[in-house]
Amino acid sequence: MCYSLAVLSPKETIRARFAVTAPELEDHPQYYYVSAFDYPKLPVITEASPQTLTYYTWGLVPSWVKTEEEANQVRTKTMNARAESIYEKPAFRRAAVSQHCLVLVDGFFEWQEVRGRKYPYYIRLKSQEPFALAGLWDTWTNPATKQALQTVSIITCSASPLLAVIHNTAKRMPVILPSSHERRWIDPKLPQQDARGLLTAYPDDALEAYTVARLDPDHKNANTPSAITPFRYPELTKSSND
Repeated sequence: MCYSLAVLSPKETIRARFAVTAPELEDHPQYYYVSAFDYPKLPVITEASPQTLTYYTWGLVPSWVKTEEEANQVRTKTMNARAESIYEKPAFRRAAVSQHCLVLVDGFFEWQEVRGRKYPYYIRLKSQEPFALAGLWDTWTNPATKQALQTVSIITCSASPLLAVIHNTAKRMPVILPSSHERRWIDPKLPQQDARGLLTAYPDDALEAYTVARLDPDHKNANTPSAITPFRYPELTKSSND
């Protein structure tokens, strides 16, 4: 599962790293911490416009959804798409065939359960560069307002050894695409078998993970540097030495 992200790199950095142009008049989101359940806009690159940075709302709403009420219900369940079933699940199978995207982030958060308590970790590349998560997108038009909503889901896979230790309940992680696979993932001619082959765990030796402070219950400290600042839990150190 992946329900919390950091999106920090400025537009200029994204342009250079991913070789895209970016809309001048649209606000570029920057989050130290953002939850999927806030339905934020995330920076994406799609197969439909591979040289342009765009911004889609987290929580995929399939085009066949009939009402706004149904859309609001569906998107609470489509923040993530399991790599193993994207071609079978009704919410994702159309997008899995022809609507791939890159979701551009700087890091993500997972929680480790130890003796009944959960401890948050921040995970990023050791290089501290922005990177791309494999995603699916769709466009839903509200029949009442005729407004189009472009939405995205992040694909997850079985956790790597490092992430299996951290996310030790579900043992899942978002699919991080190596730079050499980014353009392949959004190639509209990519065969399904090859696409499935890209949806695997990222090498642990390229990742950095550390504990961070728990958020306030009302998430007051969510979008501040403290959300990604290393924080030591003495009980975890003691536990690891037991």
